Amino acid sequence: MTTIALPQVRGKLTANAPLAPLVWFKSGGTADWLFEPKDVADLQDFLAGLAPDVPVIALGLGSNLIVRDGGVPGVVIRLGKAFAKVEKTDAVTLNCGGGASGILVSSTARDEGIAGLEFLRSIPGTVGGFVRMNGGAYGREVKDVLIDCDVVIRSGEIATLPLSELGYTYRHSDLTDGCVVVAARFRGERGDPQAIQAEMDRISAAREASQPLRSKTGGSTFKNPDGGKAWELVDKAGCRGLQIGGAQVSEKHTNFLINTGTATSTDIEELGEEVRRRVKDSAGVDLEWEIKRIGRK
Repeated sequence: MTTIALPQVRGKLTANAPLAPLVWFKSGGTADWLFEPKDVADLQDFLAGLAPDVPVIALGLGSNLIVRDGGVPGVVIRLGKAFAKVEKTDAVTLNCGGGASGILVSSTARDEGIAGLEFLRSIPGTVGGFVRMNGGAYGREVKDVLIDCDVVIRSGEIATLPLSELGYTYRHSDLTDGCVVVAARFRGERGDPQAIQAEMDRISAAREASQPLRSKTGGSTFKNPDGGKAWELVDKAGCRGLQIGGAQVSEKHTNFLINTGTATSTDIEELGEEVRRRVKDSAGVDLEWEIKRIGRK
């Protein structure tokens, strides 16, 4: 681990912090440093005082992430409870902290009679994560409901960025690794709480039926190519159940990789690359990773 000078903080700063317990795959190495800021000002002061060449990356619920076995250089920032508040600002708008889960956002929307945010129930991450990657499910994406977001940039300054400045495309934004989404505003429409709950139940049941939610997994592995479905290409390439070490392509949904219990992150990443190779050979399609891979190999 490289020795770096760290600013004083009011939150929690941990050296050589194990990241496997914090990610869905339950694999991978340590962070050189894990910083859990007390509040936005603490995060700003920390980033402003940190040498600009030290890498910084934000970690949400770790649902769409492979942390490589060699660990993550620099500082990993994780937003805790202080960043998990969700409150109504008008009849159809919620102000959400970057650490709030999709479940909390959608449940609060239901309680306030705000429809249109039900799909966030099915995104297994935090506001910071799904705003960064334009998360989506069941026909809707963050770009359909986002008004703007507050971002602490690498210099420690805070900026409010409207939807139009985020450069959203499918599962992508122009936000860089060094910046941290600390809040976002989502707009829905007036709705009946019972009807909203019914839609959330429908989404929840569809996920339960089709995805390996009880396994150590990482969400959708590959982006859907134009006009196609990643899982169909993986299936047609004969990869259902394919295994490397303790990593396996899910039998239930072939766009999910699972840790059967003993997988290293290397196993999981190598399995993903083998799936990509087989799909390229069988269908001529270059599948793009949707899961983010970070750290040293």
